[in-house]
Amino acid sequence: MSRYRIDILCTDRGHPVWPHLERWMQDHGRRHTVRLLSDPQDLRSGDILFLISCTRILPPSLLQNYRKALVCHASDLPKGRGWSPWVWDVLRGAPEICVTLLEAAEEVDSGPIWFKERFRLQGHELADEIQLRLFQTELRLMDRAVEEFETIQPQPQTSEGASFYPRRRPEDSRIDPHATLAQSFDAIRIADPLRYPAFFDYRGYRYRIRLEKVGPVQAAVEVDPPTSADREPHEAKAAP
Repeated sequence: MSRYRIDILCTDRGHPVWPHLERWMQDHGRRHTVRLLSDPQDLRSGDILFLISCTRILPPSLLQNYRKALVCHASDLPKGRGWSPWVWDVLRGAPEICVTLLEAAEEVDSGPIWFKERFRLQGHELADEIQLRLFQTELRLMDRAVEEFETIQPQPQTSEGASFYPRRRPEDSRIDPHATLAQSFDAIRIADPLRYPAFFDYRGYRYRIRLEKVGPVQAAVEVDPPTSADREPHEAKAAP
């Protein structure tokens, strides 16, 4: 395998993916030259530019300094272009999440597709659990991009079946206090408890919701009720 110059751009150092990217950089730094950056102004040139949780749209003049600029996007493109796609998908009842690695293009999320990988959901996962599986999937796609960089044959996207998700706002984490818990559960469990916590307004005050998963529910064990003999003390009898 060739030695590559790799830059990773994540525009938010506080994003939960950042520690995972640091470990990826350390693991691959033994074989390649890898930099993890948060400011687009620090970009120079190289072989691969990974854009991970990058909220900035970069001009072509920057992207052209790399042989390939690649984006991880959590939807089954061309469906779900835009912002926070996995969150919108979960709210719509999607049973799985698809992560796509594609080339950056001037039109958002429209570049040629390199790879896709999916993972199933069971309907109980909280935001941090989904994010962990998402980050693990992204790192595997990054690994594969490096391994197959010279041989990959990207597949162009078409606009057929394309859809677009808007950017999520803090207001999207608002919970209706008059709805049932079952009706609000998905909206609560996918809300980022640190950056965009679920909240509701009630009786003149605003409340934040922090959901904690304790563990699986244990099946109830049927126990026969005690009899009167069980409740009465036993008298010791002498042997004949």
